[in-house]
Amino acid sequence: MIKAFFFDMDGVLFDSMPGHAVAWVKAVRRYGLDMTAEEVYESEGRTGAGTINALARRIWGRDASEQEIKDIYAAKSEVFNEYFRERGEAPVIPGVADVLDAVRTHGLMRVIVTGSGQLSLLDNLNKHFPGHFSRELMVTAFDVTRGKPDPEPYLIALQKAGIAADEAIVVENAPLGVQAAHAAGIFTVAVNTGPLPDQKLWDAGADRVYPNMAALVADLHSLETK
Repeated sequence: MIKAFFFDMDGVLFDSMPGHAVAWVKAVRRYGLDMTAEEVYESEGRTGAGTINALARRIWGRDASEQEIKDIYAAKSEVFNEYFRERGEAPVIPGVADVLDAVRTHGLMRVIVTGSGQLSLLDNLNKHFPGHFSRELMVTAFDVTRGKPDPEPYLIALQKAGIAADEAIVVENAPLGVQAAHAAGIFTVAVNTGPLPDQKLWDAGADRVYPNMAALVADLHSLETK
């Protein structure tokens, strides 16, 4: 019996990934690293430190130091916040409010599981989704030592919710997030809100793939009784 839905944040609740893509591409160049926008989408779900170390190993042949991680992530956050200061805050993904309302109507827990440490987005949760989320049922970059695609974030979410893997459904949008949830043994649906092809989500282990949140809402009953 399903007791909870686990939601990723970037690309699932907020259409924030275009800002992340611009921020990562610009910020890492300052430090002699190189990353394309497509690579940002493919890396979505990793913690900031995980993303930086993946680049450092590829280009420098080593892990980044703690100070390098701190400096690069600060630069990334600066560009990210500037991006949305100029354009307004990251918009809510169309239709996700309907998903959350339907989940709440069915009496199910809503849990955030994100690799983000972007405080500006975390602060927006209560503003845009009042009454849906609590800090006690939230897993962020500050809670994990190994980010997605490692299953640790979702295993911690199961512990916080006090449920078994077969009592949850994950809503993701990125291959690494799908991979993490699948590795944790949780039924995982992917809503493709970005530019990557659906096949990348299927290949990562998604149990179902939807083109948008409206399609997910329409299929919610079948998910609860899967």
